[in-house]
Amino acid sequence: HPPRQDFLVRRQPHRNRTVTKGMESLICTDWIRHKFTRSRIPDKVFQPSPEDHEKYGGDPQYPHKLHIVTRIKSTKRRPYWEKDIIKMLGLEKAHTPQVHKNIPSVNAKLKVVKHLIRIKPLKLPQGLPTEEDMANTCLKSNGELVVRWLLNPANQEARKS
Repeated sequence: HPPRQDFLVRRQPHRNRTVTKGMESLICTDWIRHKFTRSRIPDKVFQPSPEDHEKYGGDPQYPHKLHIVTRIKSTKRRPYWEKDIIKMLGLEKAHTPQVHKNIPSVNAKLKVVKHLIRIKPLKLPQGLPTEEDMANTCLKSNGELVVRWLLNPANQEARKS
């Protein structure tokens, strides 16, 4: 049996047809490419969830002031807006930590690329270091910024004897 002609629609591939409807003209395409665009990201991604505080050990009443942000995944084959945000945050080099403020404008950018990065709070057990101490600080893997104290002998004569 040959196929019934009333169910079979034949179109020439990759040809546009113009349908005139009143004064305006509409272009019909046989094949439309649907891209993953920024507007298609669901809104729930940007909403804060209460489970995040239990998962990451944060306290919503007393939030930390600084984030340690590290890129752990590649930006290859990712949308252009994610690459732009990674560049804005200074995370082009992978596994290199950057310190950012915990403010809403930065957090909105971090939420867009949260699948590519790791965020930890910056802990200051010895308090905020001064400008002179910044050269002698060490950032541990658990997120603590420790000042390495330089010990100078009290008097040189006592050491020589």
